[in-house]
Amino acid sequence: MIATVSLCGTASAAQTGEARPWGSNDYGQGTIPAAALGASAVSAGAITHLALKDGGVIAWGNDSYGQLSVPAAATSGVSAIAAGWAHELALKNGGVIAWGNGFYGQNIVPSSATSGVTAISTSAYFNLALKNGGVLSWGSRTAVPATVSSGVTAISAGGDHALALKNGGVIGWGSNGKGQITVPAAATSGVSAVSAGLRHSIALKNGGVIAWGDNFYGQATVPPEAQSGVVAIDAGFNHNVALKADGSVFAWGSNVKSESRDTSTEPPTDFWKFSGVCAPVYAVSAGDSTGVALVDPTAPYFC
Repeated sequence: MIATVSLCGTASAAQTGEARPWGSNDYGQGTIPAAALGASAVSAGAITHLALKDGGVIAWGNDSYGQLSVPAAATSGVSAIAAGWAHELALKNGGVIAWGNGFYGQNIVPSSATSGVTAISTSAYFNLALKNGGVLSWGSRTAVPATVSSGVTAISAGGDHALALKNGGVIGWGSNGKGQITVPAAATSGVSAVSAGLRHSIALKNGGVIAWGDNFYGQATVPPEAQSGVVAIDAGFNHNVALKADGSVFAWGSNVKSESRDTSTEPPTDFWKFSGVCAPVYAVSAGDSTGVALVDPTAPYFC
């Protein structure tokens, strides 16, 4: 659950900033440690958040399963992070590092994921890794369809379903109780990014978001603000976040912990703006009723 993009026109180096959270703080995930200042990436899990700084992982929030005890191997040389439900992932030198909750073995890395991995994703109780264009899966969900054994360029793990991007088209597998893997025709070509929520899915195409699956909280109804000018996306458990080309953030869907726009007010209230998620934002990630953004430290704390 992570969305990041360069807003300065260069991919040579990740921008660093200040991690600013919003939404649920039930487990202390809204209290950012001072060590996270100057991070280059953030990832919001269900009850724990992660930041990547100078190649080392910083974790805060709930510690019921030891997920705040970052293993020594993940304190340097890490290139990517992914926070799940009380378990965490890091990518280092092509190998996956996992720790925390292991109800379904999601914290035990298979030998196939110890080298050659180029991307990681996790959400609830299973993990995905991308290796040589093929998808690896372990934890509560281990099977992957033959269609994602090659040619895949992006992956995303949801509650009990997964998404892959191949030749610009989205492929979904796993649970489909809410239609979350029934890919709409619009998402079969021209897609540049995918993200899986708890029981819904989103894709980015030509700067606009496509959404399908569970819509109980309106998370599959794309608002006008997310239909153009979007450069990165991330699906939380029941809400979504979009990073816009102007460096601003828009969130919609569930609002049980003030994680999204409140449409009951006039004008609507964008709660993340009360937490300092103000432009320019470099990266944003959505978790379970929570989110965290990587923001320019000079940005105001109220937009």
